[in-house]
Amino acid sequence: MKSSKNDFTTGPILKPLIIFSAPIMLANLLQTSFQIVDSLWVGNILGAEALGAVAIATTILVTILSFILGLNNAALTILSQQHGRKDDEGLKRYLNAFIVIMTVMSVVFAVIGYIFAESLLGIIGTPDAILDMAASYLQISLLGMFFLFGYNFINTVFRALGDSKTPLRIVFIAVILNAVLSPLFMIVFDLGIQGAALATVGSQTIAFLYSVYLAVKRNLVPFKMPSIPARYEVGLILKLGIPAGLQMGVIHAGIAAILSVVTQFGADSVAGFSAAQRLDSLIMLPAMALGTAVNAMAGQNIGIQQWPRVKQIARYAALYNFGLMLSVAVVVIIFAEAGIRMFIQDEAAVEFGTNYLRIVALCYPFLGLNFVLNGIVRASGAMYQVLILNIISFWILRYPLSALFASYFGETGVGMGMGVSFIISSIFAYLYYKFGKWREKELFK
Repeated sequence: MKSSKNDFTTGPILKPLIIFSAPIMLANLLQTSFQIVDSLWVGNILGAEALGAVAIATTILVTILSFILGLNNAALTILSQQHGRKDDEGLKRYLNAFIVIMTVMSVVFAVIGYIFAESLLGIIGTPDAILDMAASYLQISLLGMFFLFGYNFINTVFRALGDSKTPLRIVFIAVILNAVLSPLFMIVFDLGIQGAALATVGSQTIAFLYSVYLAVKRNLVPFKMPSIPARYEVGLILKLGIPAGLQMGVIHAGIAAILSVVTQFGADSVAGFSAAQRLDSLIMLPAMALGTAVNAMAGQNIGIQQWPRVKQIARYAALYNFGLMLSVAVVVIIFAEAGIRMFIQDEAAVEFGTNYLRIVALCYPFLGLNFVLNGIVRASGAMYQVLILNIISFWILRYPLSALFASYFGETGVGMGMGVSFIISSIFAYLYYKFGKWREKELFK
């Protein structure tokens, strides 16, 4: 395996950080466009009810995906540290352990989810008119769970080894395939909503198989024949993966709680907030990519105890984040209204969404700092600590402050509370980064 090309333990930091994080940003943007394109095809070809069915089924899929993302975060930390240690045997062992665990999980989720699809949809209140469509979409998606797991996991493996360009290529292939297969299956083969699900599963399957081909053919990843992993390997993966997965649950529940604050101001405010949240998911992609990049870069250095270099990575990433997110904030402030009008036209809703974005945009650099510092801490394996920081961010700061400011300043207070929470949560993140015991975390004896 050629590792020197992707070795972040020596040489300059800022340039590699920018070069490494840029493809991650683009891949995240493409992944978001994957979902948007899917929605456009379903909505325009099959209608509003079908789009609603897909949205509801996706809610359950996203919940399941939180466990995948948890394991992916664990993989990014464990594998990057092993790569930094130049421990190819350890890298092979943990790769094997992740593959075995993810295979078992995909089978379990697929079987249980397929059997209880309608019951799960009933629990979240799916209307009877779209229940059958939602169940059909969900069941097909669950049958392709192994490839969904594999598609996300192998991209994480490449990044842990310092390669962010190959995942970009893989995601690009999946997006193009989905854009082609969706109308083909829905219109030409007349498969309706089942065709939409098959297109998504099919595109991810082909992209996954292509990534495996690249990894094996070009010897990019040190795979070995699957075998039963050691108990301590499984224990470490679950020890890191479970709290990382719970982080996603905390985030999704926190967003739902904040929405409950917005609902008191009526349907127009809810519509404006929803449109703003869609734009927010795009706006935060650079900061999220930086968090992933520093996780991999710091992980390699933590693996060999190069703490001064870890500190340098944090400093450069924080400065780069402020410059990048300030630029994003300026663009958002200028084009906020135009962005909101891409989704809605009602004047009251547009006004709420525009004002909200312009207020929180000023605080984007602080939210980005959270991603950077949490990425550094996560690289050490301190997943429970990052989980606590997320609980503080969403449940002790973001939700209560949004409610508090809204009670004093009306609907404008929602954005004010969110912005203030970004600043305070970044202070908590910095204090733990500076004084916390995450540096004492030792994954491998």
